[in-house]
Amino acid sequence: MPQSNTVEVLYQNHHSWLTGWLRRKLGCPQSAADLAQDTFMRLLTARETPTLAEPRAFLTVVAKRVLFNHYRRQDLERAYLQALAEIPEQVVPSEEERAIILQTLMELDQLLDGLPCPVKRAFLLAQIDGLSHADIGARLGISVATVKRHLTKAALRCYFAL
Repeated sequence: MPQSNTVEVLYQNHHSWLTGWLRRKLGCPQSAADLAQDTFMRLLTARETPTLAEPRAFLTVVAKRVLFNHYRRQDLERAYLQALAEIPEQVVPSEEERAIILQTLMELDQLLDGLPCPVKRAFLLAQIDGLSHADIGARLGISVATVKRHLTKAALRCYFAL
């Protein structure tokens, strides 16, 4: 069965159930509807949809990943808004700049997902804070050689993501 037909059948047979499941998790019908759509969009953009013996179990796994990303996005947005609240009013970015920065932060978070925490921290200290290798090593309590390995690992992740 072609992929689009499989996703179409999944959508027709299980969309209402999935939306209800997400509504119980989130307590918000609008967010549940959005995340149900995101779940099916993820299936549509997947390379291949497997033949499913338990479609609801499969949808639950995919929806949990979408839900996890939703919570991460909310956490990132809260942290960004908190950081904005702490900077002087004269350097606060415009609404358009805020949206661009937030989108960039979300993309960066997704890009670095899966890397060990020390690798992420070293990368962010170098790229955002502009610290030298020696300063990063001192801050994280690691050698300069380890900092270089961490930065290489993060740079390779970014390069291959492109």
